[in-house]
This record gives sequence, structure tokens and C-alpha cells, in this order.
Amino acid sequence: MQKQPVKPAELASTAAVAAAFDPARLTQARRLAGMTKKSVAGGLGVSPVAVGQWEAGTHPPRPDHVGGLSEILSVPAAFFAAGRPYARLESSAAHFRSLRKTPAIQRAKAIAFTEQAWELVYALEKRVQLPAVDLPGFSAGEVSRDEMPLGPAAAAQELRRRWSLGTGRIPQLVRTMERHGIVVTLTPFAGAATTTVDAFSTSHLPRPIVVLTPDRADDVYRHRFTAAHELGHLLLHPDVAPGDLQQEREADAFAAELLTPAAVITPMLPARMDLHALDRLSKEWGVAVESLIYRCREVGAISEPAYRRAFQRLNQLRQLNLFGAEPVAGYPGEAPTLLRRAFELAEANGLSQRNLADELKIKLPRLRLLLGQDDPRPQLRLV
Repeated sequence: MQKQPVKPAELASTAAVAAAFDPARLTQARRLAGMTKKSVAGGLGVSPVAVGQWEAGTHPPRPDHVGGLSEILSVPAAFFAAGRPYARLESSAAHFRSLRKTPAIQRAKAIAFTEQAWELVYALEKRVQLPAVDLPGFSAGEVSRDEMPLGPAAAAQELRRRWSLGTGRIPQLVRTMERHGIVVTLTPFAGAATTTVDAFSTSHLPRPIVVLTPDRADDVYRHRFTAAHELGHLLLHPDVAPGDLQQEREADAFAAELLTPAAVITPMLPARMDLHALDRLSKEWGVAVESLIYRCREVGAISEPAYRRAFQRLNQLRQLNLFGAEPVAGYPGEAPTLLRRAFELAEANGLSQRNLADELKIKLPRLRLLLGQDDPRPQLRLV
């Protein structure tokens, strides 16, 4: 297919972008596309060194190269121009569970997605008042540990007290997090590779952001525990150590105590292993049976051999399609709605998707992804 000639207006536009080129935007767009400098260079017919110079800011690209970058990276040419808010986030500032499991290129894509999510939040906050951030110790992208107890269980108890959650089940955990100013997203931001990233979070932006992944949304209880785990990271670990086993254990301990306070759940646990009794507690408290088996071992209700046998039996029953998972779609309040609702409110006051996409210098499909509007799962009923 013969390439169409560039129109004079398009050439003038790319020339203007080249004159105001922002190297960081090229890095962001490349990471969003999941491409290396070498693959971008190959698509343009230039050397990887040239792409590296563009990203380093030592040499700007020519206007025709700007147009090529726009095509290859699937962003408008204006995306590469300076002059709009941009919050840079380093990979070391986000909690990734396993660095061995998550390929570097997918971590980079996840970070770039989070940067864009913050830009969307910034644009919406100019028009809509979002809930104030109510995360103990958090201020302007930093978290002080002085306001909370040091241990994960004690921190979970204190957060329940500060958020007036009582001692029973937290019925809508994700909605609760959003009401306290935490931005939560649930989108396949890396396409089919999203599952290799798992959930992650950061407190190093002006608002805390938790990114949940759709693969865990097939099981609402696993999804809730993941959200609580990331909330634990936001509170406990301002000094991020991605993949650190100790931080991961502490986040798990926080999540377990937040969702099932030991002082309340312990008397309810069966004196001997009873999966049917744990299944009833699972539905009552909104946690997985596995989590309750862990609890039984923690409080000494069962021996180590009984603990292992319980998991073996549970796995056998699941192979028979018993003790099946329940998807998030059936639980209003467990899928994020903050960004979508904020846009709907702004839309009611005259903002269109096209206007917002133009402001962010992105394409409409990308905006819909950021808003969580292209999830193929059944939409939740808003309550």
C-alpha cells in the first residue's frame, strides 16, 4: 500500500510539536505501547541511538519523525509536546509483588498507565470535587509512619477506628477506599499481559493509586484481599522495596486483620477443621475460605498437618466445581466507580469524551480504558 503524502497542515502541526518536544512524553508513550527503543527505531528506520537521544533530550526529532512516532505509538502527534501537567513515577516507587514474575517491559507499561491515570484525575479535579484523601500520614505524595502503629495488625485496627468501620464485615471495601480519596482502577491496561503484572499501588503521586487487575475480579474474595493488601502497602511502606518478601508478608497480615479482626473472628472459627463452617464464615465476612484456613492455623485452632489436609481437601472439592469463585460483577461496591462517576458528573456539565481526550492529548479508546469503560465484563448496577 502506497503511503499517503503528508498534508501541509499536518506537517505544520508536527513541526510545532518538534519545536516543543518533551522527551519524557516519548518515554511514556513508548512504555505504554510496550516497545523498546530498538523496536521504535526499527519502525521508523532510524538507529536506536537516535531514539535514545530523543528521550534524553539531547537532540529533538524532526517533524517527519514526530509523525512517525505518532503512528507507531498510537498517540496524537500533540501528545509529545510540552506544556501540560505530568507526574513522573519511577518503577521503584510502586509496590509490585514479584519482580521475577513481572517482566520489566510490563512494569514499565504499568507505571506509564498509572501516570496517565493521575493526569486523568488532575483533569477531572478541575471540574469535579473528588473526596479528600483520608489516608493517615499521607500528604502530597509522601507518607509518614508517625501517625500509625508500626505493626500491620495494629495499623489495620487503627485504620478501622479512623474510618469508623466498626468490628464487623467491611461490606464494600473498594467503594470505602474511594470514599477516602484513594483512586482505584480495574482495567486490562496491558491487554492479555495484564495478568503478569498483578495488582500494584503507589503513594508517590498527589493521590494514592491502587491498580487492580481483572483476572482477580473473577473471585470477589481474592479481589477484596488484594485491595486490602495494596491498602496495607500504602499505609505501611512509604519506602518502597518492590518484591520484598517482608513487605509482602506485612501487607498480607494487614489485609487479614482489616478484613477479619482476630479478636472478633477467632471465637467464630470451628474448633476442628470444618470446610462447610468456614464456607459460611467466608460469605459472612467476604473473605476466601483459604484466608480463614490461614486464620485457623494462626490462632492455633488446627495443627500443621490438619492445615495441609484442609488445603488438599479444598482443592479436591474445587476440581469437582464445589466451593467455586464468585465474580466481582455480582457485588456492587467492589468494582471502582470513582473516575467513571466523576466523568459522568463533568459530562452533565458540558464535558465530552472528545473534549477530555483532546485535553489529555490521547485517543478516545485510551480515555475509555482509563475511565474503565471498555471492560468486557457485565457492568455493575450503581447504588
